[in-house]
Amino acid sequence: MGLGPVHLIVLAIVAILLLGGGRFSSMMGDVAKGVKQFKKGMAEEDDTATPNRIEAKKAADPAFDSDGEKLSEKR
Repeated sequence: MGLGPVHLIVLAIVAILLLGGGRFSSMMGDVAKGVKQFKKGMAEEDDTATPNRIEAKKAADPAFDSDGEKLSEKR
């Protein structure tokens, strides 16, 4: 026993009668504005999303010079 299309139509008519046409339409307008704002926010989030990466050095600092001597000690 699910809600069929006829049941949904009857519920919609009862809701319009109880709330009034103007009030019901203004509520639906507010819902539509909320959905639009949500979609806009999701689209902006996708546009500005950049992958967060740690930038590595292009090349490592050498530990020894060409003669085999240590250049620096970082401890």
